[in-house]
Amino acid sequence: MSKSLIIVESPAKAKTLSKYLGKKYKVAASMGHVKDLPKSQLGIDIESNFEPKYITIRGKGPLLNNLRKEAAKADNVLLATDPDREGEAISWHLASTLGLPEDKPCRIEFHEITKDAVLESLKHPRTINKDLVEAQQARRILDRLVGYKISPILWRKVKWGLSAGRVQSVAVRIICDREKEIRDFVPNEYWTIDADLTDGSNKIRARLHSKNDDKLVIENKEQAEKILKEIENERFQVIEVKKGTRKRSPSPTFTTSSMQQEASRKLGFTAKKTMMVAQQLYEGLDVKGEGTVGLITYMRTDSTRVSDQAKREAAAYIESNFGKDYLGHGDASRKSTKNVQDAHEGIRPTSVFRSPDKVKDSLTKDQFLLYKLIWERFTSSQMAPAIYDTISIRIKAGEYIFVVSGSTLKFPGFMLLYTEGSDEESEREENHIPDLRKGQTLELLKLVPEQHFTQPPPRYTEAMLVKVLEEKGIGRPSTYAPTIDIIQKRGYVEKERGRFKPTELGEIVVQILQEFFREIVDIDFTAEMEEQLDKIESGHQNRQEVLKSFYSTFDKQVKTAEQELEKVKIEDEVSEEKCELCGRNMVIKRGRYGKFLACPGFPECKNTKPIVTEIGVSCPDCGNPLVVRRTKRGRIFYGCSDYPDCKFVSWNKPSGKSCPQCGSFMVIKNSKGKEYEVCSNKECGYKAK
Repeated sequence: MSKSLIIVESPAKAKTLSKYLGKKYKVAASMGHVKDLPKSQLGIDIESNFEPKYITIRGKGPLLNNLRKEAAKADNVLLATDPDREGEAISWHLASTLGLPEDKPCRIEFHEITKDAVLESLKHPRTINKDLVEAQQARRILDRLVGYKISPILWRKVKWGLSAGRVQSVAVRIICDREKEIRDFVPNEYWTIDADLTDGSNKIRARLHSKNDDKLVIENKEQAEKILKEIENERFQVIEVKKGTRKRSPSPTFTTSSMQQEASRKLGFTAKKTMMVAQQLYEGLDVKGEGTVGLITYMRTDSTRVSDQAKREAAAYIESNFGKDYLGHGDASRKSTKNVQDAHEGIRPTSVFRSPDKVKDSLTKDQFLLYKLIWERFTSSQMAPAIYDTISIRIKAGEYIFVVSGSTLKFPGFMLLYTEGSDEESEREENHIPDLRKGQTLELLKLVPEQHFTQPPPRYTEAMLVKVLEEKGIGRPSTYAPTIDIIQKRGYVEKERGRFKPTELGEIVVQILQEFFREIVDIDFTAEMEEQLDKIESGHQNRQEVLKSFYSTFDKQVKTAEQELEKVKIEDEVSEEKCELCGRNMVIKRGRYGKFLACPGFPECKNTKPIVTEIGVSCPDCGNPLVVRRTKRGRIFYGCSDYPDCKFVSWNKPSGKSCPQCGSFMVIKNSKGKEYEVCSNKECGYKAK
């Protein structure tokens, strides 16, 4: 009986396909890339049109030998790697290794791992897309040139182990630029004046807006006091009442970028974790009653497009579960920009009827949370808009105009299921205003002047950084997670209260790159390079020409930096902690798992110890001080200073207070920049007002 060999990247994907295809097909996994540039050398022949020198990745020899044996036994070999540049390059290397002819239609692709999608792909094998491969090679060669030419300069001149990269260096620069904005920020004073009014039964707070139709800007206390005197004896009369309705449309289904942003906001996931969990959902998981099944469509996409079949299924689900009034038009999508390739659909569940509750028992906690987020986002995108009744009122007091506006939810629409998160604290959507009439006089209860100062721009969260990288065209969906991961591992940036702050090392490296390699950290140049890669993929640009154009300038910059860049010495920060072995003041160093204390007498004295920061709260179990600790992966937790004798730990920071309901210790949590206290006992659930 004839048999076909299908090669995918991962064992999980192989397991899912095997379930769908039966005994006629043998499914094997390549375990990702099988060939790459050598680590020990540049691996690019610059003189011969930048030709790469690929070698078999260490440890992949036995795997490739096994694939050759399986291919020799099969009547047909099909390559089913991921439907993107990296996947195409893996298939290209596999085809070369297995000796498949270039004109052989051996490539199949599917954007969701469902039985129908897989079986349909078998009907339409194609040849390997050389333009996709060329684009992947161009990116790989560019990144290798930048990394292997600049990194050794940083090792010699700054510190061993540093690296530079086309995308990572720009990401660090963006964070450094924001830090400079914050440092240079000069706050400006301004005042607001509110009026607490009543119509006899309801209280209304209106804000001073203008004087004689000119918008007011109150810059200091003197101006505010002058206005207060002019207003306090005036009569407050309603001069205009405007009523209307406002629609709020649902957000489109997820792209890679928006999924990473929303998972960061709502679930606290890093971009790396989001992509890892999404990969598991895409490749297939064992679901009770169904076996192994792919739960979501391909998770590397910049499109919000949704198939007609998925729209029809969503409409049927919404009508059945929410009613006909909640049906949308299925057009919640984002307008395409010049950077959107639109190669795949947006990220959605492979079946909307596979609701989160139905699969919850088959998933881990993280898998369930992300699947629920993806399912709710897609389903809500196909629902009707929310409708608000709006009211806007203008109130006259002498020459001054106060305004108050509000809205009341009339029909929840998609918001019955899902609303998009926000990076910053926003005003409450609903604000009920009593039904006033034009000409009505209101009684003044009190005037409320308040001093404010303009605030500096906030540091970037992961969600905000991903958003700005996407908006500026830096990198592509698949690069955001590894970029954010590497700039933290290299010690260029660190997180402070969930937001990125550049380290001294990061700022020094960016300064060097701006001086000697201006284009590498230039945002517009990097974005333009991404467009060049897209043109190679579409067949409108030649790989060698792009590389030659880049390298002609880059090579001169490398030579200049090697000659002119002076050695930079970064002094270790000296702590007050004394080394108990030799008496020297210990210094703060940075290791793989964060900062630690080390003796400056190394190598004579090799004493090291963790940095212990007390939080000013006593241990609920033994009374000793609680301290900040870190896991091996860098996650902060709080533990007793008397460890290992006392093993008290808490992921959330204890507040030092006891719960008034159950007596357990209270902890501090943070939501959108605001802290609040909750009981550590989940069964109690007490939350302080």
